[in-house]
Amino acid sequence: MPVIAMILEAVMLALALSVDSFIASFSYGSNKIKIPLLSVGIINLLCSGILGASLIAGTLLRAYIPESVTVAVCFTILFILGIAKLLDSFAKTVIRKYNHINHEIKFSMFSFKFILTLYADPIEADVDSSKLISPAEAASLAVALSLDGLAVGFGAAVGNANGLLVFLSSLLIGALAIMLGCRTGHKAAHKLPFNLSWLSGALLILLAVMKLF
Repeated sequence: MPVIAMILEAVMLALALSVDSFIASFSYGSNKIKIPLLSVGIINLLCSGILGASLIAGTLLRAYIPESVTVAVCFTILFILGIAKLLDSFAKTVIRKYNHINHEIKFSMFSFKFILTLYADPIEADVDSSKLISPAEAASLAVALSLDGLAVGFGAAVGNANGLLVFLSSLLIGALAIMLGCRTGHKAAHKLPFNLSWLSGALLILLAVMKLF
C-alpha cells in the first residue's frame, strides 16, 4: 500500500474514533464543565492504548489468516460496526428527545450500567457535579469511548493497516478532538442542536468499502 494511502487510512480511522470524543467534550463545554489537561491526557492515552492493544492483537493473528480472507474479515468488521454506529446515532437522538426512556433501559451488570448511561449522555461523567472532569471520571469516560476502538483496531490490523500510524494518529487527533470540542462547546454555551455521531459510522462504512478496491 502506498505511503499516502496508509496515512489517509490511519487519519480516517482516527477521525472515526474521535467523533464521540468531540461530541462528549462539546457537551461538557456547553455545560461549563472543564476538562483539565491531565484528564485530557488520561482519556486520550487510555483510548489510544486500548486501540493499540487491539491493533497488536490483529497484527499477530493476521499471520495465521489466509490473505484472501483478510479483506473479507476487515470489510465485515468495519461495515458492521459502521452500521451499528449509524443505529447508535439514531438511538441517542431518541434517548435525548425522550429523556424518560433513559431510565427504562438501564440495567446492572458490574459497571455496565454506568457505562451505557454515560454513552447515552456524556454529561453523566461529571458524577460529583463539580463542573470539572477529575482523573477518575476521565478514566470512566475513556472506557466508554474506547469500546469501538477494540473492534476497529482489530479489523484494521487484520486488513493490513499500519498499526503505528493508526496509533499515532489516534493520539494526535484524539487530543485535538477533546480540546477543540470543549472549547467550541464553551463558546457556543448551548448543546449541539444536531447529532453528529452518524459521521463515525459513515467513515467506517467508507473505509470498509475502500478495502474492496
